[in-house]
Amino acid sequence: MTKILVLDDPAHGIPSTEYAAALRERLPDATVVHPDTSEGRAEEAVDAEVITGGSLPDELLEAAEDLRLFAAQSAGTDHLPVDRLRERGVAVTNASGVHGPNIAEHVLGWLLMLARRLDEGIRRQRRREWRHFQAFGELKGSTVTVVGLGAIGESIVERLDPFDVDTVGARYTPEKGGPTDEVVGFDELESVLGRTDYLVLACPLTDATEKLIGADALDALPNDAAVVNVGRGGVVDTDALVGAIRRNHVRAAALDVTDPEPLPRDHPLWDFENVLLTPHVSGHTPHYFTRLADILAENVDRAAETGEWDDLKNQVSR
Repeated sequence: MTKILVLDDPAHGIPSTEYAAALRERLPDATVVHPDTSEGRAEEAVDAEVITGGSLPDELLEAAEDLRLFAAQSAGTDHLPVDRLRERGVAVTNASGVHGPNIAEHVLGWLLMLARRLDEGIRRQRRREWRHFQAFGELKGSTVTVVGLGAIGESIVERLDPFDVDTVGARYTPEKGGPTDEVVGFDELESVLGRTDYLVLACPLTDATEKLIGADALDALPNDAAVVNVGRGGVVDTDALVGAIRRNHVRAAALDVTDPEPLPRDHPLWDFENVLLTPHVSGHTPHYFTRLADILAENVDRAAETGEWDDLKNQVSR
């Protein structure tokens, strides 16, 4: 019988009690514990085979004598003691794919708003102005370039399919291919920006992607293109983006992430009518913990069948 310790780490305002409940539903033969004190967590960690949460404090790692798997609640694992876990033979999995549907819907909502200028309709409603305005156009027939073809990027492309758009994917390793009509490497990105109507950024922040969208990339875009960022703020050179918007070289931007973040109240991005901002909320979904529980339950079942905590879904280290 597998013992799973669920740490008290909420996600997007959702309490981790929902995570524990979802795991108990999926793994009725497992022992799922969710203590609400640090003392209780340290006590339960001693014989837990699985610990899952947002982070792994040192005291819990030291106490967890039987630990075989740490299931991270996040896609990123840079904040975890991965090297120490590897030395102890503890597998690490992440939450890759959990955010795909909701972030993709966030992007699609923005693309439709930008194409149909629904933001202008909202402004006129607030002013009680019954005056016609023209939409920018249609998504149909446009070219959408998606930077980053992980689970989120693939979910975006999947949801774009019914809209009859041309898609270009950009990724660090283009030889992996992808679901887009065309795939290029980051070093080839500027060559496709000239025919891009909507540039969607869905990649993590790495040495290769930091300020990937700078002045040169923005200059390569048509002046009626729009930029959408649900990746990380640092992927875009903010000063260059502000400059491009000021000189009307970029038609619009929709940003769920910014650099800096939180965005200061006096930052110029707040002042543009053609900039849509949300405060890093595209990752919120009421299904977060149920999807996370699906991944962990699959891995617990796999380990029970094979006798090994290896070759797991979303495994990033062992």
